[in-house]
Amino acid sequence: MTSNQSLEFDSIIVGAGFAGLYQLLRLRRAGFSARVIEAGDNVGGTWYWNRYPGARCDIESLQYQYGFDPDLAREWRWTERYATQPEILRYIEFVADRYDLRRDIQFSTRVTAAHYDDASARWTVHTDRGDAYTCRWLIMATGCLSVPKTPEVPGIDAFEGESYHTGAWPHEGVDFTGKRVAVIGTGSSAIQSIPIIARQAEHLTVFQRTPNFSVPAHNYLLDESQWQEVAARIAELRAEARTTSAGILGIELNDVSALAVSEEERRREFERRWAIGGFAIGGAFNDVAINLDANETAAEFVRSKIREIVQDPETAEALCPRDYPFGTKRLCVDIAYYETFNRPNVKLVSIRDNPIAEITPKGLRLQDGTEFEFDAIVYATGFDAMTGALLRIDIRGRNGLALRDKWEHGPRTYLGLQVAGFPNMFTITGPGSPSVLSNMLVSIEQHVDWVTDCLEYLRERDLAVIEAAPAAEDAWVDHVNQVADLTLYPRANSWYIGANVPGKPRVFMPYIGGVGLYAQKCAEVAANGYEGFLLSPEPALSR
Repeated sequence: MTSNQSLEFDSIIVGAGFAGLYQLLRLRRAGFSARVIEAGDNVGGTWYWNRYPGARCDIESLQYQYGFDPDLAREWRWTERYATQPEILRYIEFVADRYDLRRDIQFSTRVTAAHYDDASARWTVHTDRGDAYTCRWLIMATGCLSVPKTPEVPGIDAFEGESYHTGAWPHEGVDFTGKRVAVIGTGSSAIQSIPIIARQAEHLTVFQRTPNFSVPAHNYLLDESQWQEVAARIAELRAEARTTSAGILGIELNDVSALAVSEEERRREFERRWAIGGFAIGGAFNDVAINLDANETAAEFVRSKIREIVQDPETAEALCPRDYPFGTKRLCVDIAYYETFNRPNVKLVSIRDNPIAEITPKGLRLQDGTEFEFDAIVYATGFDAMTGALLRIDIRGRNGLALRDKWEHGPRTYLGLQVAGFPNMFTITGPGSPSVLSNMLVSIEQHVDWVTDCLEYLRERDLAVIEAAPAAEDAWVDHVNQVADLTLYPRANSWYIGANVPGKPRVFMPYIGGVGLYAQKCAEVAANGYEGFLLSPEPALSR
C-alpha cells in the first residue's frame, strides 16, 4: 500500500496475535469490513516477539488453542503437553493461512495515534507509514504482555558485548557457546531460558532481585489418542472452560481449608499436585489465595522442594521467596530451573541489597563496587503489562481526552471492554477483565464473541455509537478493587499492579472474580440491552 492515503473500514483491529486474528475472522463472517494493523512482519503477537530460548506456554497445548472450529482442532496436531514458542507460532500461521486472513492485515506497520471525531462518530487511525485509516469501530487487540520493559540501570548503551531482551529476541536465534553470559531477572522468561542458556554458555551468572515461586511442568510428548479426544470435543470443552475460574479444565479444586487438615495430609495433597505439575497445585486447598496462614503452608512446601533440589544450601535459600504470598505473582512453570543451579558453570548473585549500579563496557558493577565481565547480557526484565501497549499510542476520545490522562491514576474500564469517554473503542482482554489470570485463549474468544455480537446488535438497530457509561465504569472499577482486596494478590509487588514499572500507578489491573462469573456478567449485560453502555444512532452530521 502507498502511504498518505485515507482508507475507510467498518473496523480497524490493532494487533495480529490470537485476539486480532479471531476478531478479524468473526467480523469478516458477520459482514463487517476490517483491517488489521500489525507492527511485526508476520502474525503471532506475543509468540512472534518472544523467541528467547525455552519459551513455551504455561497453559497445556490442548487447552491453549482456538475452540471455535472443530475442524481446525482436528487438523492441527500438538506434539507436547506444553507447546514451545516455535510450535505455537506455526499454529497461528496455520490459522492465518487456513482462513485466508493475511489479505486483510497490514504488516510492519505501527499505530502511532487514534483520534475520535465527535461529529462523525468515527476514529482516525494514524500509522508510522503515513497511513490514515478511518473506522466506526476501533478494536485494540494489542496484548497484555507486548511492551518489553528495559531495566532502569545506567550505562546500558556502554556495554561492548552482545545485549538481548527476552521480549525482543533476534529471529535468527543466539548461540551462547563458549561465552560468559549474564541473565538479569528471574521472572517467567528467565526461568524458562536459564536452563537452556546454561547448557550452552561457558559460564552463566544469574542476577536476582526477587526470587519467584516456580513449579515443574512435567512436560511430555502427547500421543495420538490424547490429541484426538480433545479435538473431537473441542466445542464442548471450551464451553465448559468458560464456566471455570481460570478458563482451565482439569484442575481439581479441593474445597477444604489448608488449616483444617493435618500437616501430614496437607503435605500429601501438595506432593500429589506437585507430581501432576503445572497449575495443579493452585487447587490444593480453598483458602490459599485468601488466608495468609493457609498460603504460608503452600509457600513453605515449595520452599522445601527448592531446598531438596538445589544442593548448595546458601543458593537454595536465596532462591526461596519470602516477602510475598505464594501465587500472588504469576506462578512460573519450569523445566529443570532449580536443578540448573547445581551446574558448576552457573552462579546466582542476589542484587536485593546490593543492586546493579551500572552496566560497564565489559560487564556490570554492583553498588558495593564488585565488577563482573561478560560477553553477553540478557535482560529478562519483563513487560509494561496490561496498559503499556495502549498508552504508547496517542489515543484520544471525546473532546480530545487523552487515554494517558484518563488513566493517569490507573486504568479504568467497564468490564475491561470499554472506557468511558472513548466511544466505539473496545479493548480485548483489557484491564478489568480476567485476562492474565486466565487461559488467554478462553478469555480472548469470550471477548471477541461478545464484541462481534454487540456490533451485530447495533447494526440491526441502526445504532452507530456505544460508550461505557461513567457510572457503570465507576461501579465496575470499585467491584474489581473490592474483589482483589478479598485476596492476598495486592500484597505482592507484581506486574499485576504495575509495580515493576517506576512511576506506574499501583492498581490491581486484572479481574480476579473468575472467568465463569465474569462471562456470566457480560452475558447478562448484553441480554439487558447492553446495560451500562450508552447507545445512540449515527450523528446527523455524518449521515
